[in-house]
Amino acid sequence: MGPFEMVVLIVAISVGAGVYQTYLKTRANSRADEATQSDVATMRDEISRLKERVRNLETIVTDKDRALAEEIRKLA
Repeated sequence: MGPFEMVVLIVAISVGAGVYQTYLKTRANSRADEATQSDVATMRDEISRLKERVRNLETIVTDKDRALAEEIRKLA
C-alpha cells in the first residue's frame, strides 16, 4: 500500500465517521422533537382545563346576587 492509498483511506474513514456521527445526532434530535411535541400537547390540555376553571371561578366571584354561591351552599 502506497502513501497515496493510505491518505485516501484515512480521508475516507474520516468522512465516513463524520457522516455516521451526523446521522446519529439527527436521529436523536428527531426523538427529542417527538417528546417535545408530546409535552406541548400535554401543556395545551392543562392550560385549557385551567382556563375553564378560571371561568368558573370568575362566574362565582362576579355573581352579584350570589345566587350561585347560595346554590353551592345548599348542595353541601
